Amino acid sequence: MRVLLIEDDRLIGDGLKVGLTQLGFNVDWFYDGKQGQLALAGAPYDAVILDLSLPGIDGMDILKNWRQSGHDEPVLILTARDALDQRVQGLQSGADDYLGKPFALAEVAARLQALIRRRSGKLSPLLTHGSVEFDPVAMKVTLDGNDIQLKSKELSLLSLFLHNPGTVFSRALIEEKIYNWDEEVSSNAVEVHIHHLRKKLGNKFITTLHGVGYRLGSEQ
Repeated sequence: MRVLLIEDDRLIGDGLKVGLTQLGFNVDWFYDGKQGQLALAGAPYDAVILDLSLPGIDGMDILKNWRQSGHDEPVLILTARDALDQRVQGLQSGADDYLGKPFALAEVAARLQALIRRRSGKLSPLLTHGSVEFDPVAMKVTLDGNDIQLKSKELSLLSLFLHNPGTVFSRALIEEKIYNWDEEVSSNAVEVHIHHLRKKLGNKFITTLHGVGYRLGSEQ
């Protein structure tokens, strides 16, 4: 899942980017609030982590602008502001969740997963399709009860398809979902990842719609 992070504290931002990437998220980090505000329209983000105390522009103003512009991506506010009225203001301005600093990486990841799951209409934290089960918090995949080892991009692909059953994804959109702006993408990268995922989870797990894209296959 692709996440937009707007945090001006370099130590916190770097820790979140590295930590969340290790947990399977695809993170674009901006420490300039104005650039981060514009970035939301530039990629198909699944969630946003937004700091409120940003130089040049307040995070609350960024959030209000997004909501007024029709952006409905779930937003998790991270801030040192802990006064009740400020938390209420953030939620009333369109935030979906609120977490004060200091925080634990595991809680940030769990809250992001909950926001993304809620947006896609999933109630259970476990994602299942036929005999495949994926625990996005533990990053554990099983097939018929047996553990399956997937690489980082394979996990990102699996999460993308399981969160969006029935959705057809073009190769270009898949690239935007599983790669960030810092990564180089080879011309056949998506096809290679899908090939490996099929080898591990079954040839019918992902269906190819020639000339259109890919979608989750029928349950096996």
